[in-house]
Amino acid sequence: MNIILLGPPGAGKGTQARVLVEERNMVQLSTGDMLREAKDSGTEMGQKVAAVMARGELVTDEIVIGLIREKLETTKAEGFIFDGFPRTLKQADALADLLKDMGQTLDKVVELRVEDEALVKRITARSTCGNCGEVYNDITKPIPADGKCEKCGNTAFKRRADDNEESLKKRLMEYYKQTSPLIGYYYALRVHSRVDGLGEIDAIKSSIAEKLDA
Repeated sequence: MNIILLGPPGAGKGTQARVLVEERNMVQLSTGDMLREAKDSGTEMGQKVAAVMARGELVTDEIVIGLIREKLETTKAEGFIFDGFPRTLKQADALADLLKDMGQTLDKVVELRVEDEALVKRITARSTCGNCGEVYNDITKPIPADGKCEKCGNTAFKRRADDNEESLKKRLMEYYKQTSPLIGYYYALRVHSRVDGLGEIDAIKSSIAEKLDA
């Protein structure tokens, strides 16, 4: 099963993707992780990525699609979670063409719906483990009392510089302009489902599982 978790920044996509990786043996295809991995790989594609990033330019959709193709061809999994791609209708078309060319399908698009006011509260309270990237939140999932990450035991945590109300408003505007049109796009393709992104992590996990298993 190949899926997309769709939603604004702070909706909890990364947290739920990690749950699916652990419980369903899926592979999370994170655009950022793939670019960093390719940059250091020394492969032909990696050299292209390194050159573009060295010039301070944005990596083209064609390069990202090439990286996704490589992962789909070389990675064995029960399914893939596309993380950070697509963000635009053009990218959605490119991904559809790639999957069709490879004889694969996009089975589900699950939208995590969270109101803007709740996103601001959630984002400004967010921190991550400096070692493994596990996400914590002062409100819904505070750092353990002993000050150690529950995943790896690390004691260093960090907050993103742009996890503030002003930066979030700009990121939300970009989401509504570029990415939210994908909701209608995937609804028309009959693969879109929506879950409430507020609440406890386990409750959201159960809602997503219900959509995937339907």
